[in-house]
Amino acid sequence: MLDIIFEDAHYVAINKPNGLLVHRTRIAEEKKEFALQLLRDQLGQKVYAVHRLDRGTSGVLLFAKSPEAAAPLVKLFEERETGKVYYAIVRGYTPEEATIDNPIRPDKDHQHKATQDAITHYTRLATIELPIPVGRYTTARYSLVQVKPETGRMHQIRKHFAHIRHYIIGDKKHGDWRHNKMFLEELASSTMHLHSETLFFIHPFTAQQIHLKAPLSPGMAQICQHFNWIEALKSHHVMLPESTAVIPGEGHV
Repeated sequence: MLDIIFEDAHYVAINKPNGLLVHRTRIAEEKKEFALQLLRDQLGQKVYAVHRLDRGTSGVLLFAKSPEAAAPLVKLFEERETGKVYYAIVRGYTPEEATIDNPIRPDKDHQHKATQDAITHYTRLATIELPIPVGRYTTARYSLVQVKPETGRMHQIRKHFAHIRHYIIGDKKHGDWRHNKMFLEELASSTMHLHSETLFFIHPFTAQQIHLKAPLSPGMAQICQHFNWIEALKSHHVMLPESTAVIPGEGHV
């Protein structure tokens, strides 16, 4: 069962888990389960995607219950009239805050499309240095960042953090395989640590401000607890899974 975090007569939102595609694609025909299909079966009615999240990204995913409800919301996304907040674990110590303003080039399957402007704002919330050698370094440094994309390009956050060489951990396409390997072998973590925690927009039919939040994926919350980052998350009112408990003295110091 998908975790439904919001539902009314027009829209329904879920907390998408890591690894689940939004809908069937040409390059993923072998996958038997998709969020669109699972939610349709769970609700017993058709639903329509109004935006997307990458397969490896967890968090708020919104659907419309009719084409008439989908159209105005798709327009809101296209005109940048929605707000989104993500959290990510990245390689290295990032600046305390910065803006990445770098155009996004299309992927190989979309070479016919023009390069698009793309802007991402981020703030560093916490850091850690582990006594584990990775590559040519004797220790491994990581940052927890809050990310606010101003534009919504395909793979924007992943590409932007790769551009500044603060690769998102677990990103197999745009990340750093050495750090992904370390997380897998030392921390038993294989998922991408990018989570869409907040989505807000003006409801097209009620004019209400809708503010949706999805708790961190259990895997990302577990890593944050291991790194003693839970208090940093709580200070920014980040939603955590119910199973996440702060145990004094646990994790790296």
